[in-house]
Amino acid sequence: MATRLQDLYQTTIRAALMKEFGYDNAMAVPRLDKIVVNMGVGQGTQDAKKVDAAAKDLATITGQKAVITKAKKSIATFKLRENMPVGARVTLRRARMYEFLDRLVNVALPRVRDFRGVSDKSFDGRGNFALGLKEQLVFPEINYDNVDAVRGMDIVICTTARTDAEAKALLRGFDVPFVN
Repeated sequence: MATRLQDLYQTTIRAALMKEFGYDNAMAVPRLDKIVVNMGVGQGTQDAKKVDAAAKDLATITGQKAVITKAKKSIATFKLRENMPVGARVTLRRARMYEFLDRLVNVALPRVRDFRGVSDKSFDGRGNFALGLKEQLVFPEINYDNVDAVRGMDIVICTTARTDAEAKALLRGFDVPFVN
């Protein structure tokens, strides 16, 4: 079953991108590859329950079980040992990816305080877009009363675009609110 954004991509966005960038083949048109949602938990070194709570919040937001990320190196100044839990991550693909992007653009981002749009300088040069949120409370799935701590998250939208201009045109088609 195709989601609303998948249908939008196949009916209008793909055709618009083919016309704008002059693609001959429909398979060469940039598309969304995956969305990675990452939540780092600095206090995970003292209390492993905080990492579990972050993973539970991520699973609630994305609808998919989160993977606990572990430290790769020991860093004495941070009291961090190798293989200690330091965060949680979810990689979304296909239908869940489109549903999450839909909820992010239409529900969560408008709920951010003093929101004027996302920066178009957050592209990496290869067509991937990174976005940071300061709190998980902007998602309506999170119950405010059950939150033990406000945590931020990083959202990386990976596309098959070769340039930032192609990726920006693709994300504009999905109504991502850029500043300019």
